[in-house]
Amino acid sequence: MNDPTTHDLTLARLALASKAAGDPLRMGVMKLLGQGAFGVLELCQIFDIKQSSMSHHLKVLSQAGLVSNQREGNSIFYRRPLNTGDDAFSNWLRSLFRTMDAAHDDVDLSPAVSGVLAERAEACAGFFARHADDFREQQDLIASYEQYGDALATILDSLGYRPGQGSNSGYALEIGPGEGAFLQPLSKRFNGVTGLDISPDLLSKAETFCSNEQLSSVALVQGDTRSLLESQEKAGSYDFAVANMVLHHVPSPKSIFNDVAQLLHSGGTFLVTDLCRHEQVWARESCGDLWLGFEPADLSQWAEEAGLKEGQSQYSGLRNGFQIQFRLFHA
Repeated sequence: MNDPTTHDLTLARLALASKAAGDPLRMGVMKLLGQGAFGVLELCQIFDIKQSSMSHHLKVLSQAGLVSNQREGNSIFYRRPLNTGDDAFSNWLRSLFRTMDAAHDDVDLSPAVSGVLAERAEACAGFFARHADDFREQQDLIASYEQYGDALATILDSLGYRPGQGSNSGYALEIGPGEGAFLQPLSKRFNGVTGLDISPDLLSKAETFCSNEQLSSVALVQGDTRSLLESQEKAGSYDFAVANMVLHHVPSPKSIFNDVAQLLHSGGTFLVTDLCRHEQVWARESCGDLWLGFEPADLSQWAEEAGLKEGQSQYSGLRNGFQIQFRLFHA
């Protein structure tokens, strides 16, 4: 059997991959994984089949190089393989995924998918509800805002967003502002700032912070990027958006890129500050992390698929073994 990690395209390898893909359920799984990573039990719930059957289908897809897996703590999540090559097989695979994504589903899986993502969001919101009073201490176990806040301000300055300049009349969006520390430098650089968070407890703390700092230009909204798009018709409203140490808490990180690409106007910028991929599993229990960081190539691919252009990047190592990535993407 050909090694699916190689990129040589032979008829035997193409036949293997085609045979693996040539099943309606497996095609459905591959199409779903275009939305992000899912665990075996989540896939069983979505497709309403037994775990043994789903495991068999995933094994067939894995052996053919059509899906990859990644361990997140005690769970294994399946996803589409990272596909950045320009060889014949990579191009064929991209073409296959594009065709699948354009095809109509035989069964509407969206209610089941929404249910799974809602369960993830509920678990995340439950953690923040339980730890709202000590969330800063929990987060400081990984990286405190004081460790990277100056770097964020420097990035804003490098983009031309400097405090007090009258020309800075645009609008900014912060996804998951937490207790609100970064809302202050944003409010000094933009005419208006929206702080968006799913946690009412953290929004309450952000509201207190804004009141104490007299940040009158900040509007705090409970919800996620999808609800912001749908209920408030904010498409194309923002010059700048930031997800600051948030993606590793988000049920579907890839969807953030898709939503932000619509929320930004042409020429707008998306700043992502998050952890690089790591194996410190304790962060899931102690800090409510759903994901153990991200490979830089993952963020690049999600941005590209959302229609965002990659800008500058920088990385900062921390003494506790974590590494932070600062990534810019432009609409």
